[in-house]
Amino acid sequence: MKLGFNLILGGALTVLVILAGLLAPWLAHFDPVLDADLMSAELPPDSTFWFGTDAQGRDVYSRILYGAQISLTVGIVSQIINTIIGVALGMSAAYWGGWWDDLVNGLTNVMLAIPSLIFALAVMAVLGPGLVSLLIALGLTNWSWTCRIARSSTLSLKSLGYVQAAQTLGYSDPRIMFTQILPNIMGPVLVMATLGMGSAVLSEAALSFLGLGIQPPFPSWGSMLTDARQMIQIAPWTAIFPGMAIFFAVLGFNLLGDGLRDMLDPHMRTRKL
Repeated sequence: MKLGFNLILGGALTVLVILAGLLAPWLAHFDPVLDADLMSAELPPDSTFWFGTDAQGRDVYSRILYGAQISLTVGIVSQIINTIIGVALGMSAAYWGGWWDDLVNGLTNVMLAIPSLIFALAVMAVLGPGLVSLLIALGLTNWSWTCRIARSSTLSLKSLGYVQAAQTLGYSDPRIMFTQILPNIMGPVLVMATLGMGSAVLSEAALSFLGLGIQPPFPSWGSMLTDARQMIQIAPWTAIFPGMAIFFAVLGFNLLGDGLRDMLDPHMRTRKL
């Protein structure tokens, strides 16, 4: 199977972000929190500080590497929560129908009507700042799209012969859903989860920028941009490099999701032929 440009480039950028987070303890030149030296504050990029230093004299390069760990953790965990909620609600609504389907559809429409960042802000305002609160807020935000995809895919599958054969054999509803339907809807669900990781990284940066995400002095790309606001004119590198990290991480996940869609969707493959 020929791999598309989006899949290759998105995969390369995603692998780069993953390696940056996993290998941060070995790739970083300094401790992102403890190695602060006011005598080295706001130094431009050089051979010692590749991305320069911030107002506290901390190495921006090292903080970006450790910030990748935060972004990956938020993206992966929040998407696991979103996927579980969305698949469970969407698949059960389509399979059982009736009042449960109406209830799930109504709840999904409400969630789609609320801007995701506004909803996350409301949750964070209740739970308070911090990593755990951030994971919960983002994990409860974007499940509605996954629910829609799981529901529509289940509706098209539940009337097929192999599902009806399983019902005839006396399989329980949960067994049919998890062994006969779920494996066949994982393609579009995987694509949505990959695209959602880019959205989660962007939302984490936005919430941290507003002071509701990862709290200083721990490195987060969003909080690094917050610190850079006061010195954007005298030390622009403190904003440029975190911004580039967010851009390439989100771009990588989006291109990867788009490439997976092209590869897993038979209709897209047919069009390209």
